Amino acid sequence: MDKAFKQVTLKDSTLREGLDTPGVNFSTEQALRIARALDQAGVPELEIVAPARVMKDLEFARRLRREELRVKTSGLIYANRPEWKVEIEPAAGCLDRFDILMPLSAQRKPSDRKEKIAGMSEVLDFCAERGTKVGVGFPHSTQVDIDFLLEIAVIAIQKGANRITIYDTNGSSDPFAVQSLIGRLGQECGVAIFFHAHNDLGLAAANSLAAVLAGADGLDVTMNGLGDRAGNASLEQVAMGFYVKGFRTGIHLKNLTELSRIVEEESGVRISKLAPVVGEFIVSHRSATHLEVPEVFEAFDPQVIGAQRKLTNP
Repeated sequence: MDKAFKQVTLKDSTLREGLDTPGVNFSTEQALRIARALDQAGVPELEIVAPARVMKDLEFARRLRREELRVKTSGLIYANRPEWKVEIEPAAGCLDRFDILMPLSAQRKPSDRKEKIAGMSEVLDFCAERGTKVGVGFPHSTQVDIDFLLEIAVIAIQKGANRITIYDTNGSSDPFAVQSLIGRLGQECGVAIFFHAHNDLGLAAANSLAAVLAGADGLDVTMNGLGDRAGNASLEQVAMGFYVKGFRTGIHLKNLTELSRIVEEESGVRISKLAPVVGEFIVSHRSATHLEVPEVFEAFDPQVIGAQRKLTNP
């Protein structure tokens, strides 16, 4: 794979996953401000509809459409809930795309694997009959054996799924396992593969990079890493990490700091001064040896994000 020609799509889920962060509740105006800032930063897709609140979130999707932004909108619909039949048509009418979710854990209904395949297939057949193009996402992908994941993913593609999203739902995977998993899927799947990381072990950004190195076409991210528990892979870390490694994302890196501040302000979740890429201390130097040649201690040129290097005598 030639990194110079590898385009990685970053799908931002701040306005969906962000609402699973304790204490976060965006008003319509707050959500619009964040959406506009994400659009200005070059984000290509916003996932704005959660599978547990589809009809409510579609109201915001309709409002956002009037903004006439360049960014595409998407959402999620559970295949294992009876509401899917009444959710698909309105979702298709006001989103650019959406994905059907089938949780793979036996602890989530339906528990039987054959029932999971049958339930997903029913929804995909329903979509195909109406000419609706959808993707499929598999929560708990990293918690089940790969043979079952491969089996259900291949069936989803045969039923018309045009994108497969692999979820590390509990954040327990690691870069080596992710790279192996995505590599296997790439050999079997002829559609776009996305990866959705959680940060419970602090590995979300690393797992996201591993997924792309194995051939993934896109990633789910959130600004400042918002999300339930320890959050998700952060847009700023992933975008900068790929820039340093030579991949293209289309993200305007000089927008990241301001975008981070906007999300911090509207969410009320404070950014650590030590946060990678957008933290206050990211280009600050105090050690005497650093002051002589500070650039050799930096992962990237501060000018890339529009920052000024700060030198402080110890």
